[in-house]
Amino acid sequence: MSKSLEKYLLGIDIGTSACKVALFDRQGKVIASGSGEYPVYYPEPGYAEQDPGQWWEAVCSTIKTVLSKSGIDNRDIAAVGVDGQSWSAIALDKEGELLANTPIWMDTRADAICRRLNREIGEDEIFSLAGNPLQASYTTGKIIWYKENMPQIYKRIYKILQSNSFIVYRLTGVLSQDKSQGYGLHCFDMRRGSWDRDMCRALGIEYDFLPDIYECHQPVGKVTPEAAKQCGLAAGTPVVAGGLDAACGTLGAGVIYPDQTQEQGGQAGGMSICLDNYSADPRLILGFHVVPGLWLLQGGTTGGGGVMRWIEKEFADLEKEEAARLGKSTLALLDEAAGRINPGSDGVVFLPYMAGERSPVWDVKAKGVFYGLDFSKSKAHLVRAAMEGVAFSLRHNLEVAYAAGAKVKMLRAMGGAANSLLWTQIKADVTGLPIEVVASDTATTLGAAILAGVGTGFYRDFDEAVKLTVRVRRQHEPDESKRSLYDKNYRIYLDLYNSLKEIMHRE
Repeated sequence: MSKSLEKYLLGIDIGTSACKVALFDRQGKVIASGSGEYPVYYPEPGYAEQDPGQWWEAVCSTIKTVLSKSGIDNRDIAAVGVDGQSWSAIALDKEGELLANTPIWMDTRADAICRRLNREIGEDEIFSLAGNPLQASYTTGKIIWYKENMPQIYKRIYKILQSNSFIVYRLTGVLSQDKSQGYGLHCFDMRRGSWDRDMCRALGIEYDFLPDIYECHQPVGKVTPEAAKQCGLAAGTPVVAGGLDAACGTLGAGVIYPDQTQEQGGQAGGMSICLDNYSADPRLILGFHVVPGLWLLQGGTTGGGGVMRWIEKEFADLEKEEAARLGKSTLALLDEAAGRINPGSDGVVFLPYMAGERSPVWDVKAKGVFYGLDFSKSKAHLVRAAMEGVAFSLRHNLEVAYAAGAKVKMLRAMGGAANSLLWTQIKADVTGLPIEVVASDTATTLGAAILAGVGTGFYRDFDEAVKLTVRVRRQHEPDESKRSLYDKNYRIYLDLYNSLKEIMHRE
C-alpha cells in the first residue's frame, strides 16, 4: 500500500452560522467531524456582520475536537482544503490584523453606493466584464462603503480577503484569492479569471488591495508553527487555496461535467449549473467552478435552510421540549408536522425573502411573507408553506436559467435541508426534476478536501476523486399528480412579490 493511501484529508467549511470540519479517508468516508458556532451581528437594518477572528477560534477548537475524536496522528493529514461563504470584505492591515468586522453575504448596506456606481459607470459596462450585476450583497460595494464611511479604517487596509482565504492566511501566513470567489468583485474579469486595473480605477477600488489569484486546488503554503500551536495541525501540512462554499458543495456532490446541477440546501438555498462556456445572465450569478475550465451559473435565495432554523428558533419551544424528551431533533419534529399537511399547504404561500432577496429578483427591500392565513391554519401549515416557498424560489431561478439557455435534467442535492425526505420530495414535485441526494451534511467539506487531494497528488485528478468519494444515497422522482396544485401556488408566489413590491419599497 502506498504511503498516500494511509493518509487523510481535512476539509474546513466557513458557514454563516458555524464552521464545519471533517476528516476524510481516500474513499471519502468521514473519519470524524465537528462544528463550532459563532454569531451574526445585526447592528442596524440592512447590516449583517461577523467577526472573522471568531471564525478562526471556532476552526481551531473544532480541528482539535476532530483530531481527538479520530485518534489519528496529525502528521497523517496529507493536506487541508478550506471553503467559505461568499462576498465577505475582510479588511487586514499590513501586520495581518483585522481592522473591522466583515459585512457578510446578507449585508445590503451598500445599496445606495451600488446604484450610484451603476449610474456613473454603466450597468452594462460593469456586467460585460464581471458577468454579474453590481448589487449590494457582493463584495464590491462593501469596499467602497469602507472608503466612504470608515475612512480611517480604509487608509489602513493592506488587503481584502474572502472567508476561506482568511482562514488559509491564518494557517499559512500567505495572502491569497481563489478563482471561484473572484465573482464577488466587479473588477474581476469573469472570462479570463484575472483582476482588471481599469475597472478598479472606475470603481474606486485600490488594485493593491487585491491578493494574487490562485486556482482553487493550488497549494498556497504550509501550516506555520504558530498556527499549528493554535489549531492542532502538524506544522508543514500543505494547504490549498480552497473556494466558495457553494462551488465546493457542487464538487462534493459530484457535479464536475457540463449541465450537471447541484441543488443547495444550506443556510441559503439555490442551485449551481455546471457550464464549460461563459454564459452570463444579469438575473443570475456567474462564477468559476472550483474545477478548472468550468463556470457555475447559480441562483441563490436568502431563504434556504435558514428559514427552518428561524422557525425553530422563534416558534418551536414546545417541539424543543418534546425533542429532548424523545431524543430527536427539533427539526425532525417540525418535518413530521409539515408532513401531515396537504401538499400546497391548504393555500398558504410563503415568500422566503428573509434578508432581502438575491436572484432572480435582486431586491434588498424584499420581505418574507405568509399569505393565505385563517383560523383553520396551524403552525404546521407555516412549516410546510416555508418548505414550499423555498422550493418555489428554486423553481424561479431554474426557469430563468432555462430562459438563458441552460439545460437541467436532474438535481444533485446537498446541505442540511437534503436530510429531510419531505423537503427534498417537495422540491422534486415543484420543479418537476428528479433529485439525487449524496452525503448531504458533508458534501461541502468533502469538496474542500477533494481540492486539497487533487492539488497535492493524493488524487490523480477530479474525475478519480469523485468516482472514489461521491455516492448517491437516495433518489426522488417528481410526483406528476401534484404538478397542477404546485403550479397554481407558484403563480400566486410570483404574483405576491409583484403585487407587494411597491409596498415593500415604501420608506
